[in-house]
Amino acid sequence: MNQAAKRPFQDRMDALQARLLEMAGETEALLATALDALRGRSADGARRVIAGDAVVDSLEVGIDEASLEILALEQPMAIDLRQILATLKISNDLERVGDHSVKIANATLRLAELRPVPAFPQLEEMTGLAPEMLAQALRSFTTKDPELARSVRARDDAMDDLRTASHRILVSHMLEDPRRISPALELIHVSQSLERVADLATNIAEETVFLVEGQVIRHQPETFPSP
Repeated sequence: MNQAAKRPFQDRMDALQARLLEMAGETEALLATALDALRGRSADGARRVIAGDAVVDSLEVGIDEASLEILALEQPMAIDLRQILATLKISNDLERVGDHSVKIANATLRLAELRPVPAFPQLEEMTGLAPEMLAQALRSFTTKDPELARSVRARDDAMDDLRTASHRILVSHMLEDPRRISPALELIHVSQSLERVADLATNIAEETVFLVEGQVIRHQPETFPSP
């Protein structure tokens, strides 16, 4: 491909990545607002999340359309093709993060009307770890850093352990006091959404490895160096 022909193609690719970065920013902001609303039992914050999800959905549609247009008109190969395929998958993962942010917001609206459950550190750890994993996964993609991506993937087990511990604590609260059943169930749903956000961040990290190295590591066990 000569330079004159390559420039419009590169412009399309740059515009596509700009849309993905915009979607990433909107999604991270949506998740942060949802978690702030959860911590403060803020109904207003929760409603902002529910309304803001439409922006994330619209950006995903735009990325899908732009990606398909490039595939049809340019027929990219090698790393350019991997970049488009990874972008399509990551935009879908981000849209699902938005959906889980809405689930957290809906749970917050219900929690605002219920008797509070005593705070416990595992849930607070989850509310910190999920957005951190998402931010690192997105940074690994934008900087094409497979080692950072692998570090995100390695943290997913910690989130799974926190979710399991949270469920046990919440079940014990329900057994101790039936008045805590409804709020505890809502927090179980919240912990499930946070664990899914971590899974989606892991997906993004795995797409980064695919983009940079052409290696599919999804469904492969994590390996660690020998001591």
